[in-house]
This record gives sequence, structure tokens and C-alpha cells, in this order.
Amino acid sequence: MRKLVFLFALLLSSINTNSQELNCLVTVNDEQVAGSNKQVFTTLQKSLNEFINQTKWTDRIVDNEEKVDCAMTIIITARDNNTFTATLQVQSTRPIFGSSYTSPVLNLKDNDFSFKYNEFDPLVYNKNSFDSNLISTIVFYVYTILGLDADTFSKYGGETELKEAQNVMLQAQQSGLSSWQNVVGKQNRYLLIDNLLSPKLKNYRNTLYNYHIKGLDNFANNKDYAKQSIEDAVLSIEGIYNKTVGNFLIRTFFDAKADEVVSIYSDGPRTRNAARLATTLRKISPNNNAKWRSIE
Repeated sequence: MRKLVFLFALLLSSINTNSQELNCLVTVNDEQVAGSNKQVFTTLQKSLNEFINQTKWTDRIVDNEEKVDCAMTIIITARDNNTFTATLQVQSTRPIFGSSYTSPVLNLKDNDFSFKYNEFDPLVYNKNSFDSNLISTIVFYVYTILGLDADTFSKYGGETELKEAQNVMLQAQQSGLSSWQNVVGKQNRYLLIDNLLSPKLKNYRNTLYNYHIKGLDNFANNKDYAKQSIEDAVLSIEGIYNKTVGNFLIRTFFDAKADEVVSIYSDGPRTRNAARLATTLRKISPNNNAKWRSIE
């Protein structure tokens, strides 16, 4: 009997430590689409939640409390039978050591999302082919979320996952859809993963690591050190300014972090480069100038 209890406990432990990596909430919003037959959207939402959360995406051993919290919101803007036009909001957060606070890592809106879907279509991902823009887009962002999350815990720790996202992009290019193509000046999925894996822009990922590990994770124990580390990390982003068209990575960073940076620097002791920080923020992220005024 004791042996059976031990084997059962071992089985539970194995299930618990090899669980899926994501805790993702998928929402499909159909309010902009006319018509009474909307069951397909409910089915799609349920299927996507199951697909993302019940798939093992990596070889990593993950405890339940280590799952990445994230959300994907699909807003359907048009429908033509089984063809849908939509936008996709992708968000992810990371827990901060010694606190109940979760920090936003990704907050990105994809405005170029169209796909075909018939109710009860199976959602299957084949890494060696392009079968569906719905599947490819969702899987692309799954691996991007996992890669960026890993980068916040270890230096360039998300390399494997980001290369998986790159593979999704390469396979999807055969679709001819603009969101997967190298189009000068267009901020799309191609540009996002190309920038994240670009050697000349690698400092961006190093910034993510320093910002979280040296900065936020030290706030509970040494606020002054943490605040200075965050400042140094943010200032380092200036190094990639003007290296890409439109500064897509800089925009991506501040779409997630602008409010957090304001919260950190709007009060409390000044850091040694506070004046330079305000000047740099106005330069590299002018869209947030109204927010930066509160830290001057």
C-alpha cells in the first residue's frame, strides 16, 4: 500500500513539474460584427484557450507557479463567411521577487490579422509548414512571449524560443501575407522577430535582463540600487536608437513599460542621472512626452 501511495505521489510530482508553460487568457470579441450566428466565436475562444494552455511548447521543466501569465485579445472587425479580419492585442507579465507586483513585459497590438476558420476546425501546429494564418500568428506570439519572459530571468535566455518564433515567420512567408514579409518601414511580425534576433540590436534583450534582474527584483531589499539599475538599463536603450526604421523595439519596450517607469521615478530619491534620464526619454520615446513630464 505504501508503495502505491509513493508511486501516486511520484506521478503527481511528474505531472506538476512538466506542465505547460503558459497561463493564457484568450478573449474573442465579436461586438463589431453584425449577425445572429455568433456561436463560432465562442467555439474559437474556447479552442484557442485549450490549444495554448494545454500544449507543451518547450522542453523546460515548469512548476505551476512558474507559468507565464499572458493574454491575447482578438477583436473581430469584419467577417465574410469563414474569413475574418481582426486585431490582436498580446500582453504578458512577470512576477517580481519579494513582492506581489507583476511587471508588464509585452503589450503589443497587431493590426494586420486576418484568418480563415470553420467552427470546430482542429487547431494543430506543424513547425515544418504553413497551414493556417490563425495558427501561425498565435504560435508566433506564444514563442515571442516565452522568449521575452526568459530574457528577463537570464541573459539572452529566450534564444531558443525566439528562434522558434523566427521559424514560424519563415514558414508563414510562403502565405504572401504582408505581416510576415520584409517591408521597409512596416512594423510587423517579420520586423519584430528580426529585430529581437539581430546582433546589432542585441543590447535590447540585455536591457530586459538588467531592468528586471538588477532592477525590479531588488526593489524589496535595496530600493536605491534597484532604481539606479533601472535607470542605467533604460538609458542603455539609447544605444539602439536610429539603428532601425521606426525604432520598433523602443516602441515595444515603452508600450509595456512607460507607466511603470513613470511610477518608479515620479517620486522618491533622485538617481545620479535623473536629468539625463528625462532628456533621453523625451528623445527616444516622444510619444510618451506627456508622461515623462512627471519625472522631470
